[in-house]
Amino acid sequence: MSEHACVEAADDPGFDPMGAGEPTVGRRPGPSVPGEPDVSADGATRGDTCHLDVVDRWGNMVAATPSGGWLQSNPVVPELGFPLGTRLQMTWLEEGLPSSLTPGRRPRTTLTPSIALRDGVPVLAFGTPGGDQQDQWQLHFLLAAALRPSVRGGLDLQGAIDAPNWHNDSFPGSFHPRGMRPGSVTVESRMDPRVIEELRRRGHRVTVGEAWSEGRLCAVARDPETGVLSAAANPRGMQGYAAGR
Repeated sequence: MSEHACVEAADDPGFDPMGAGEPTVGRRPGPSVPGEPDVSADGATRGDTCHLDVVDRWGNMVAATPSGGWLQSNPVVPELGFPLGTRLQMTWLEEGLPSSLTPGRRPRTTLTPSIALRDGVPVLAFGTPGGDQQDQWQLHFLLAAALRPSVRGGLDLQGAIDAPNWHNDSFPGSFHPRGMRPGSVTVESRMDPRVIEELRRRGHRVTVGEAWSEGRLCAVARDPETGVLSAAANPRGMQGYAAGR
């Protein structure tokens, strides 16, 4: 993906097709990525991404990340019973790129509902909304969770979700106008000041966000030895819930 293509897209303020752009009603606290449109939280832009995880006593697990930011602008297909999304917008019309629009090629997608296995048995289902930050936030959670000795961290599910999170915007965004902020790292203000200072010393452009601004994770787990079920939800934004019965 060329930076030139990204700059061209970001410099096109007149481009406003129905069904393009990131499916969200509001931005995270802090500066937005240059070129990305401002999205108000007053309901003017409808639709958002959500995530859910489910586990039952037998160990069946489901992780899903529905992203219906364009459902209001897409008619229901009678034969299917649901409308189509516009994830095809993540392809590029420039030839020769990994995501160039070509027959038989799948577009890049930010949706990454995940299930972790231990010795082939599902033990954890997790995920998050968040566009291009999804894979970043989920990796941090997985490394912090106490899945097995080879995964360091030792935090329980809620502790792993609550831990200070971060992300970068160095890669061109998946959504039009594909903004980017090379060298950037956005961290929560709860991050150890020594870590922030070391990042800056190494040349990163660090943005310190609100204390609870990065991540929307939720997760469920089942211990295959005891059958104990557990769940945890993100406290950020007061939109996550964990429930059991």
